[in-house]
Amino acid sequence: MATTIHRTCTLCEATCGLSFQVEGDRILGVRPDPQDPISKGYACPKGIAIAEVHDDPDRVRQPLRRTAAGMFAPIAWNEALDEAADGLRRVRDRYGADAVAIYWGNPVIHNHGALLVRTGLNKALGTRNLYGAGSQDVSPRFGASYHLYGSSVAIPVPDLDRTDFFLCVGANPVVSNGSVMTAPDMRGRLRKLRERGGKVVVVDPRRSETAREADEHVAIRPGTDAALLLAMAAIIVRGGRADTAAIARDTTGWDASEARLRAIDLDAVARATGIASERIVRLATEFAERPSSVAYSRIGVCNSLFGTLGTYATDLLNIVAGRLGAVGGAMFPSPAIDITSVTQQKGVDGQGRWHTRLRRLPETFGELPSAALVEEMETPGAGQIRALVTFAGNPVLSIPNGKRLAAALPKLDFNVAIDLYVNETTQHADLILPPAWTLVEEHIDLLLPLFAVRNAARWSPPIVEKRADELHDWEILLGLAKRLGGGPTGIKPVDTMLRLAERVGYEWTPIRAIDLMLRSGPNGDRFLPWSKGLSLKKLKRAEHGLDLGPLQPGVARRVFHKDRKVHLAAEPLLRNWRALDQMLATPPPADTLVLIGRRDLRTNNSWMHNIPSLMAGAERCLLFVHPKDAADRGIASGESIVMESRVHRGEVRVHCTEEIAPGVVSLPHGWGHAASAPFQRVAGRHPGVSVNDWTDESVVEGVVGQSVLNGVPVRLHARAQSNA
Repeated sequence: MATTIHRTCTLCEATCGLSFQVEGDRILGVRPDPQDPISKGYACPKGIAIAEVHDDPDRVRQPLRRTAAGMFAPIAWNEALDEAADGLRRVRDRYGADAVAIYWGNPVIHNHGALLVRTGLNKALGTRNLYGAGSQDVSPRFGASYHLYGSSVAIPVPDLDRTDFFLCVGANPVVSNGSVMTAPDMRGRLRKLRERGGKVVVVDPRRSETAREADEHVAIRPGTDAALLLAMAAIIVRGGRADTAAIARDTTGWDASEARLRAIDLDAVARATGIASERIVRLATEFAERPSSVAYSRIGVCNSLFGTLGTYATDLLNIVAGRLGAVGGAMFPSPAIDITSVTQQKGVDGQGRWHTRLRRLPETFGELPSAALVEEMETPGAGQIRALVTFAGNPVLSIPNGKRLAAALPKLDFNVAIDLYVNETTQHADLILPPAWTLVEEHIDLLLPLFAVRNAARWSPPIVEKRADELHDWEILLGLAKRLGGGPTGIKPVDTMLRLAERVGYEWTPIRAIDLMLRSGPNGDRFLPWSKGLSLKKLKRAEHGLDLGPLQPGVARRVFHKDRKVHLAAEPLLRNWRALDQMLATPPPADTLVLIGRRDLRTNNSWMHNIPSLMAGAERCLLFVHPKDAADRGIASGESIVMESRVHRGEVRVHCTEEIAPGVVSLPHGWGHAASAPFQRVAGRHPGVSVNDWTDESVVEGVVGQSVLNGVPVRLHARAQSNA
């Protein structure tokens, strides 16, 4: 007889509630959970397809070792972990700790066990060559937060359900359901905002799915968002509408920021952005005069040449208008488990504390910019990367100039991948260690409640039982860390104590650690039996999770500088602001096409293209081109043409649409599966091309070294012309 089990989706930041119909070890169906306190009956196609990942016949189920013939053969778990640790140790002992690199993929943030153990493996290896998906995605947000608030994970999010004016810049939350903003059913939230008399303005080079739900769409030249946001803040200041009381109470460094705002040349901003100065003035004035308003920017801004400055400018606009910490503005969540202190204790939280060997690109939130990964592999000398561990990542498709990385990977001395699939990156590994899929493990979100638009706490039970021959992600990471002389936390005194505790029968597990954090957190029971506060035991009794209420006003409680003030004048940000001023003084190049990415509701980065239900329908890996740009180049919709950048020249199919602004072309991220077709049959039938073959690893953002994936100069050629 089938039973119903409720749990959150662990595929993306939306964390929608799902209801599973299960009979024995079979998942019969998946549907949205109408009683979930955040998603309230919403789920996207990816969530409904989650069981297809669990049942995917192409998913790797046992450890694989590369044979002398270059194929893969299964081996036992103990043998695989021993070989992995021995191979990494050999490289470390011969060439030094930094000869080993680790690449952490995006799924780590959805995995409580991996989040808690990753530092243990990092410290056991002793390497500072740590890379990850963050520097293709979110490092500017982490860097701006660190400089502004004293912690990379102190991040204000829009109070969407109470605001009167939502300014959305370089983001498509109707498709992402929030990015560093956990907000399921974004389309429904925006419609409710408008129904109560509010206004939605979307700034984007493309008339995206979110822009179609907006009252106003503002097309902007890619890479100029920081200039627009700073100009809007300047207009508010010059018009005498700045909230000087909030600025004096909550911030320091205002004099330097104010002087720069007053010096902004609005006409230069209009020329650079392609937005009329009168329109910029109107938007800024309306933002300041509405009863409440909030500015939000995300990946389109982060992935540009001024990503950190643009993120800073977003927060500065909210601060100037008195919206930071205010109801309907940009507010700080109050998570039941606040891992901010954990990130600080483990040495993860920071910016610019160490740098890459060759270009001296800075670390952010414990990771170096992945645009430097290949050069650090290829260039001889002390610290050259000779071994790699990848965890749930596919950098061949996600970092700039991925073809260069694909050529470098086979030359490594040793390569270990922890992944569900043989993909474009893991096919080059010496060992593949496949984790048990998330549905066989209990789950609780650690990082994402820091970004949620409503406070909630949710525990998810396993849906089906783990097989005896499977290991969870954290068990694999911990097995490697222990074999390399480390422990689960990466904090030496704690790991020493845990090793002693093991001798008397105590076994560390992530869920035990989470119970401690939950009980000692802001809503916890403090280990008092009479307390009404939370413990894991109490949370487990809440079948659909607990609603902990709306976001609460206030700023100082989420500022971690010693003076409890928001620091507006950090030198790295002001220095980059000067670089923006120089860009504004230079007229934009005429008749140049620039490439941007885009999201798709049925795509999750590079790793859900092997799911039949998500791959049904029309071709989606198409280059969007404005009809005028196509006509000027003799290109017709549906044709395969040649696109050329500094690093790559290759074919791509065109779709002509007025959805994209003139001078801009758009290709979705995450495709390019021709190389992995033997291992992923569905993806192999729909390979597409990788947008990051055209992006340039030599060009990085100026504060944190983020990969510049938006605003990449390209040229288009009709095939007849290109073959001439």
